[in-house]
Amino acid sequence: MTNMTRQEAEIKLKSTFGIDHFYDEQWNAIDQILNGNRMLMIQRTGFGKSLCYQFPATQFKGITIVFSPLIALMRDQVKALNNKGISARYINSEQTPEENTQTIQDAISGKIKILYIAPERQENREWIEATRKMNLSMIVVDEAHTISVWGHDFRPAFRRIINLVNLLPKHLPILATTATATKRVQTDIERQIGGSITTIRGDLRRKNFNLYVIKVSSEDEKMIWLAQNLNNIDGTGFIYTGTRVDTEVYAKWLKYVGINAIDYNAGLDADTRKEIENNLMNNKYKCVVSTNALGMGIDKPDVRFIIHTQIPESPIHYYQEIGRAGRDGKPTTIILFYNGSKDKEGIEEDFKLPKSFIEGGRPAIKYYERVIEKLKIEPLGERNLMKACNLKQKQIRVIKADLIEQGIIKEVSYSQSKKYEYQYNAKSLDAKLFEELRIAKLKDLEAMREYVYTEKPRMQFLCDFLDNETSESYNNCDNTNLTPINIFINQQWVDRLKEFRETYFPILDVETKGSKMVNGVAASYYGVSNVGNAIHRSKYDNGGDFPDFLLRLTLKAFRKTFGNQHFDMVVYVPPTHSGELVKNFAVKFASVLKLPISHNLQKTRVTKEQKIYQNSYSKRDNIAGAFDYAKPEEIKDKRIILLDDIFDSGATIKEIGSMLTKYGADVIVPVTIAKTVGGELV
Repeated sequence: MTNMTRQEAEIKLKSTFGIDHFYDEQWNAIDQILNGNRMLMIQRTGFGKSLCYQFPATQFKGITIVFSPLIALMRDQVKALNNKGISARYINSEQTPEENTQTIQDAISGKIKILYIAPERQENREWIEATRKMNLSMIVVDEAHTISVWGHDFRPAFRRIINLVNLLPKHLPILATTATATKRVQTDIERQIGGSITTIRGDLRRKNFNLYVIKVSSEDEKMIWLAQNLNNIDGTGFIYTGTRVDTEVYAKWLKYVGINAIDYNAGLDADTRKEIENNLMNNKYKCVVSTNALGMGIDKPDVRFIIHTQIPESPIHYYQEIGRAGRDGKPTTIILFYNGSKDKEGIEEDFKLPKSFIEGGRPAIKYYERVIEKLKIEPLGERNLMKACNLKQKQIRVIKADLIEQGIIKEVSYSQSKKYEYQYNAKSLDAKLFEELRIAKLKDLEAMREYVYTEKPRMQFLCDFLDNETSESYNNCDNTNLTPINIFINQQWVDRLKEFRETYFPILDVETKGSKMVNGVAASYYGVSNVGNAIHRSKYDNGGDFPDFLLRLTLKAFRKTFGNQHFDMVVYVPPTHSGELVKNFAVKFASVLKLPISHNLQKTRVTKEQKIYQNSYSKRDNIAGAFDYAKPEEIKDKRIILLDDIFDSGATIKEIGSMLTKYGADVIVPVTIAKTVGGELV
């Protein structure tokens, strides 16, 4: 390998990176890497872990492969390295297949010094073949907790990194890095990487953090406190919410009261995410309201505050998420809201959502058995497996990874496609580990709840949970030297929030190529107001027609969004379960607008309720070709309002839109009473 003294290394550090000196702990790691050792580095965010592999990579003759799940980090670090004259590239889903293939060829040809790659690529045959032809000098596993089943962000596909590691010569250096690893996770990573591995565990305290917990009794109190106080907190920061819908609601509310906010989540397209990230770097927002999809890998050292409106699933999650702030060492505000009000079953309100994600994070055993039974009949690809088993893509991917791990199924190639095949005489499914993990995660969630109520210094609580050993004192929270924050709500703000809710209407994103349908509007989200309860009473509890307040709200949503446009008629979606409810609602809606109503949109076959299907493929199959129009000549060149009660996946609306387009409709605008909230976490 490459032997050099610290003095020699720091001369090269200055000329290549413009940095004068290494920290002692950095040099300790770099020296071992230069000598071909395997290392696990557990250091707080902002420590400078990246330099510990970037510098050695510039000194080795071959290529360094960096496995990272963080596309934003890849993008930022590759740009920074190229600006320093270091040849760096990345392979991920943001690039076209042709761009990724060219990058692989350049790596084989020795034109790249540091190559970042998403761990999922380990499932790609082109990549697997290419690694055998590369002159590998070092492997880096960033965010290494993702390869441990006990890690807070375990991803089954990432385990395949270890398949490559196991094939490498013992003298080839390997560096695994993470900011969050308990002793249990540390031991698991050490076992997987193997060899004579050295672990460096640094001090995880963040002395510049000012930690608060604000106890509230409703979601309204969180929203009002933010509106009252956010502009009084210095700088730019993040507000983390529990679901994608929450990011939209909170951001729209803050903008409504004059605070420059934007929403961000994994459902946005890549270009929009990049634009928001660039604007964030340039401090164009007071805050970005996001799921935890934002922040990891974004190199912004001056994030001045992080506020959680929902508790994360564990103190490890929380430590990592707040660790994205204050990396410049300056005072940083960290706030966690918690609604401890109890429902009729005695469960605290803000405990429910993370508990539901944990309970649903690993599919039920019956779903594993369903997959096994289907694959016993015939090999299936992922899409057909989803349809055959009526499961979501995420569920199928977790199940197949577990079944491959246990040797019950295997991945096989059929010409250009991948399928999964049952291994006859395979051992029975061992679900013991699944239950152990579920219990461990629920225990971690309970620890997060304990953080809310603890009287200990809050940073000490987090560091103790992470097995960080230090005798230093902690004085940076509302349990020690900071004044606790209390909520004071006046009627003026209550009225303002009510006004916002009656003027903010969700968009129905339905536009597709070749269709005359445009994005529509819903009166409300199903799960964030009394709208959902009213719909449920009418549909399932014999509550009669939808109440008039739903009509008024839906008309208000329509008029605000499309009030200045001309329309020719109202058409409504034929029922699957709701009987005359939608028809009666549509008649009233059309009457108020003084528009003719058509009863000619019909079903051509029986369909099932869309809500019973768990994936988009099955939803589309359920309603494909299921609608027709009795008098197609009456809709030619017409501008049509298409009315329904609930918008979920949008498959039904889009199917009808395609049919109406085929018959010559000029414009089709979908309008619904409610849009489902969904359960997307990121």
